[in-house]
Amino acid sequence: MQTSGKIFWASFLTLIAAGIGFAVRGAVLAEWSSIFGFTQTELGTITGGGLVGMAFTIIGFSLFADRIGYKAILLGAFILHVSSAIVTLAATPVYHAAGKNATYWCLYVGMFMFSLANGMCESAINPLVATLYPKQKTHYLNILHAGWPGGLILGGLLAFCFVGEKCFITPLRWEIPMLFFLVPTLWYGIITIKEHFPVSEARAAGVKFSEMVAEFAAPVLLFLLFLHALVGYVELGTDSWITNIMGGYIRNSVLLLVYTSGLMFVLRFFAGPIVERINPLGLLFVSAVLACIGLYSMGSMLLAASGLGILVAATIYGLGKTFFWPTMLGVVGERFPKGGALVMGTMGGIGMASAGLLGGPGIGYTQDVNATAKLRELNPAVYEQVRAAEPNRFLFFPPVAGLDGKKVAELPKGSPEAEVVKQASDYGGARALKITAAIPATMAVGYLILLLYFRAIGGYKLVEIGPGGREVETSQYPSAKEAVYRDSRADQA
Repeated sequence: MQTSGKIFWASFLTLIAAGIGFAVRGAVLAEWSSIFGFTQTELGTITGGGLVGMAFTIIGFSLFADRIGYKAILLGAFILHVSSAIVTLAATPVYHAAGKNATYWCLYVGMFMFSLANGMCESAINPLVATLYPKQKTHYLNILHAGWPGGLILGGLLAFCFVGEKCFITPLRWEIPMLFFLVPTLWYGIITIKEHFPVSEARAAGVKFSEMVAEFAAPVLLFLLFLHALVGYVELGTDSWITNIMGGYIRNSVLLLVYTSGLMFVLRFFAGPIVERINPLGLLFVSAVLACIGLYSMGSMLLAASGLGILVAATIYGLGKTFFWPTMLGVVGERFPKGGALVMGTMGGIGMASAGLLGGPGIGYTQDVNATAKLRELNPAVYEQVRAAEPNRFLFFPPVAGLDGKKVAELPKGSPEAEVVKQASDYGGARALKITAAIPATMAVGYLILLLYFRAIGGYKLVEIGPGGREVETSQYPSAKEAVYRDSRADQA
């Protein structure tokens, strides 16, 4: 394997590690709730910690990624990944020694460290792959980001086999599946130590830092940053919750995440031929429409308790979310090459910040609001029995005292109280999905605006750094076959 292939594989493995950790964390949320007594909002904040830290490191390290190099960043990420595992595993002894609040912070810090490591990886691998394959950035970034659903598949299957009472093989303590992400972590660490990494496209062209910052004056880039914040909310925020929400309807709900991730994994390898026909913005518009329909339909099918309907809706949603993240990165890489790692890192950071600060907590809060309202309607006495001691807040919305997971778990199985709580919780999850569908609907409008804008100025074109560091538009968007040929010639050179 050539050096570029090994470096691409190491980059791919960082997303495998992130996906495994993300999927297993989603599967153990119910276990954390019953063991430690967390509400849905508290769980959402913990999962948010597993995302929001990425925003800080993606943006922070993107500021000087071109100077310190991609290798140093990935080595730092490796150290943080290992450290996050140590802190997270301390949760149970901390609970016995210091109680729920201390456990909450232990898990939050562990997840935050994990997200910091993921963010460092993201700040390096996106501009790194754009540097390795400068003529077909969208295509190869989609292939790179197939590592994410690949990790979700592996983590989901691990959870299916070993997490919870309904697991396929045997239930293990939650700490054991959480450690599996260390396998790809060690692998990418070894490759990073051994290989020589290239300098960035912008640095090779002699682009100054001030010129990178100047790219943010472009209104189109600012609009793309806004749209990517919505991408983070709907994609990562929803995926943080999908296993937990579906738990009341599907025996092994983690398989739904595995299924939608399988769609993403396969389809991301075919992004090149698709964008050759409809360009990246056309692909994003279609994706947003499908995601909106899929999410709203999934919430409706949950309320109707239709297993086949849930599967069809999940398929539509899986098709919709497939190309969001890597294609958005491809667009900014293709239209603003002088921005280098800074522009791509800011893009990823905005998406992660939105997912961690808004998506995870917001969807958890929405569940709490709707579930408590439904339980109060069905049986106020039971609500008082299982309500959390302290209300949770989200942004400027009214506080809500959600359902205490430990109190809910202590209700006798099959009892009228347990059944009415389940009904209310399921309703809260379904309503959260339907409400979240408004996010991709907004994105579809945004992508349509961009499509119309580029059509008005002559069409979407690839921008390259030409002689003297000037940005030059190509005459047309390159075909997949032509771009692969150019990249292969560049590798040989």
